[in-house]
Amino acid sequence: MIITRTPFRVSFAGGGSDLKEFYARNGYGAVIGAAIRKYMYIVIHPYFQDKIRIKYSRTEDVESAEEVEHPLVRESLKKVKIEKGIEIASFADVSAGTGLGSSSAFTVGLLHALYAYKGKRVSRERLAKEACEIEIDILGEPIGKQDQYMAAYGGVNHIKFNGDGSVKVSPVGIKTQARKKLEKNLYLYYIGGSRKSGDILEEQMNNMSKGDKFENMRKMVDLVEKIKKALHAGDIDSVGNMLHEGWMYKKRMANGITNDSIDRIYDKFMRYGTIGGKLLGAGGAGFLLIYTGGHEDLKGKLGYKALPFNIDMEGSKVIFQDDRNG
Repeated sequence: MIITRTPFRVSFAGGGSDLKEFYARNGYGAVIGAAIRKYMYIVIHPYFQDKIRIKYSRTEDVESAEEVEHPLVRESLKKVKIEKGIEIASFADVSAGTGLGSSSAFTVGLLHALYAYKGKRVSRERLAKEACEIEIDILGEPIGKQDQYMAAYGGVNHIKFNGDGSVKVSPVGIKTQARKKLEKNLYLYYIGGSRKSGDILEEQMNNMSKGDKFENMRKMVDLVEKIKKALHAGDIDSVGNMLHEGWMYKKRMANGITNDSIDRIYDKFMRYGTIGGKLLGAGGAGFLLIYTGGHEDLKGKLGYKALPFNIDMEGSKVIFQDDRNG
């Protein structure tokens, strides 16, 4: 049996610049964000029936990898070259479609578990790259690359997406005191709903051909560098201000990113003394990331389900391995 644990992620700024439509034209894109201690768990076990059984919101029991209907599982099995004799189940700390990169955490964690099942140790770079290949190149999902790399690497990272398609991950150095302040002053508030990010991202991709949208994305990439410098310097409060600035840019990128309800909720947070924040993921639903020094007071007044912001430093990891596969 193999169990992997793969973190979800929070993006501070630059989301959307990891789409090929932007970084190929601009020469590069950049995102800054962190893996968090909320996880996707993948469990793999030998299947006595010498078939493939997959348990998620439904159960599949098929003869070969080619027959698997779950696209991410099917393509991951093919990538690792496992045809049968395996049982796969998944569990998550937070529901899918809430802006925390759960789909890519699933793909990275599944690849990690499948390789471990075959007795292979693979690099974080390979896990992220192959997850991108499956989701973007093979399945044609209109998504970017940040989620896969955040999930595989863990930590706080500046990720650069080069015009030729290559990716460079650079850990962001933060002093202990500054990191503790960042974790204390950030919280994730669930405002309801879930959505499929592809629809919003597809519109965002199409909008990259428009001059004003393209220039707006350039401003978001410039903000990535400013947040990186602020984290290095320990100027954590200015990160809160820049989250707000980035959210103002992001709202202009596609129609589905926000709506009147989300805007009213965000404005309510701001009226209660929030320094800044943003809606996570592609938009439309899920979690607001909020920066303020008074979360206990805020949680009591507004009543939204809240999750603490705690940084995961390990990335995708095998947390249990029983080699008695025979």
